[in-house]
Amino acid sequence: MQENRQPVPHPRKWGQATPHGAGWLPHGYHLDTHSHAQGQLVYAAAGAMVTTTLHGTWVAPANRVTWTPPGFEHSHRFYGRTDARIVAVPAGECHGLAPQPSVFAVSALVREALLALTNPSGRSADAERRLRAVVIDELVETPEQSLHLPEPHDDRLRAATELLRADPGRTITLAELGRAAGASERTLSRLFHTDLGMSFHRWRTILRIHQAVFHLTGGQSVTDTAIACGWSNPSTFIEAFTAVVGQTPGRYQAELNVRGE
Repeated sequence: MQENRQPVPHPRKWGQATPHGAGWLPHGYHLDTHSHAQGQLVYAAAGAMVTTTLHGTWVAPANRVTWTPPGFEHSHRFYGRTDARIVAVPAGECHGLAPQPSVFAVSALVREALLALTNPSGRSADAERRLRAVVIDELVETPEQSLHLPEPHDDRLRAATELLRADPGRTITLAELGRAAGASERTLSRLFHTDLGMSFHRWRTILRIHQAVFHLTGGQSVTDTAIACGWSNPSTFIEAFTAVVGQTPGRYQAELNVRGE
């Protein structure tokens, strides 16, 4: 574990300056809504994090990096003891990256570059810029893998999603959810597609995967996580988690343990 690194400044000291550096953050650490004049890459080298904006919620387990363009208001919450790595990207270097908050898979090259950028090194400003350019070039070529839950606008849909967020593992049909939210099953199904761009089943699956990431990061077993998050058996959970996150929950948890050492 490398502890000799520049600390992340406290958020009250940020203002419009974009923080840069690394630091260990405790489970549940929360950064209130703020924005930066520069772009920002945040990588949890160990642990997991959530970025929230008006456009929705993005979850980044330890194999993802979050991207927030300049000017976007956002907040962060960290799960597990998190090795937070923050890279400020000057506005003039942001044009190749997405114009909206995103999450990208972290290759071995990107991981090492992010670690190098956030550890004290004595590199020149030009060397730092070239290293940032490597990260940006890699992310531009990487498909977004967002674990993104979009934020609803319709009041009925907002009521429905709040019920789901309150208990992601609850077994409830779309018809039952519609009655609780004051909409027919057909109307609610349409709203999920038109307002959120995905089906009810897909939205709930992503929500449950979010919760599963938090449970696994906290050390719960794969079986206990599956049950807590609404899957009837571990094999179905493993299949869903692997399809969304890109690795099995067991592999994800094993890598967390290695990174946290």
